[in-house]
Amino acid sequence: MQSVHLQETAVRYFLEVVRSGSISEAAVRLFVSGSAVSRQIAGLESVLGVALFERRPRGMVPSAAGELLAAYARRATLEADRVVSDIEALQGLRKGKVRIASSAGFVLEFLPQVMVDFQRRYPGIQFQLQVARPADVTTAILNGDADIGLTYSRAAEQGICVEYRQEAPVLVIMRPDHPLAKFRAVTLAQMQPYPLALPDRENTVRQLFDICCSRRQLVFEPALVSVSFEALTSFVLHGGGLSISGEVTVRHRMQRGELHGAMIRDRGMDGRVIEVQTLTGRTLPEGARTFLEVLKRQLPAPAGDGQLPRAGVQGRRGDQTGRPKKG
Repeated sequence: MQSVHLQETAVRYFLEVVRSGSISEAAVRLFVSGSAVSRQIAGLESVLGVALFERRPRGMVPSAAGELLAAYARRATLEADRVVSDIEALQGLRKGKVRIASSAGFVLEFLPQVMVDFQRRYPGIQFQLQVARPADVTTAILNGDADIGLTYSRAAEQGICVEYRQEAPVLVIMRPDHPLAKFRAVTLAQMQPYPLALPDRENTVRQLFDICCSRRQLVFEPALVSVSFEALTSFVLHGGGLSISGEVTVRHRMQRGELHGAMIRDRGMDGRVIEVQTLTGRTLPEGARTFLEVLKRQLPAPAGDGQLPRAGVQGRRGDQTGRPKKG
């Protein structure tokens, strides 16, 4: 009986301390006193005979044993949620929630459109969308705070199952009447004569851009730096010059003819990939599983768009490319 009690209460309190890094913060989130949380943690440590946390000046950090318990507890919680969802799904995919964590570039048009199309078929499905930095998307999956992660990645992560992986070329975007708009691919050197709007340095597109410019010993003085992609796009649409982006972020605007995108063909600008992530060893609820398959089908770049080759074949010879322009 004690193990059942610990599973329902003590482990729940323990997980909240892991998430918040503080007994006092966990108590606030759980609507209980700090002493109640402390008693539950102490009880767990007594039963298991091991310290679950390292007490540090800046908060509580799980010990090796604490990490093991946290991983087990998260999976147990997620599995219980899945069972409830699958029981509901016996009546058909009429209700359920799909929790998604995503990098910002996917949420402007791509993800909302996929969600709307999905809800037309399954109107009872609700979405919870968390927008975060790429690394934080992965953390949300590892912590069990999201079912599906859509992000840019440059390295493998332990505990993450990569459901789908696609090369993610970096584009320079411009108005269709821009002098470079006649090219399907350009070099960084070709971009230098024109004003440039850049994402901030936390952005993975910007990081690749800076690395490649450093290798080529090219210096750009951006006319605008912003965390807002809408601000960067407006800069371009109002004739301010160029900006850089991933293909999925601007796909619909390119299809509508609002923007032209040209691949940046300098070596190293293909150094990131799109990943659809889930938690290793977890069985997703029926609604999330179904949406995952739909999402994977929608991600590849459409063929025949007149501007870009299909995703995953960037750098293929024979594309129309521009030659460096003088001044």
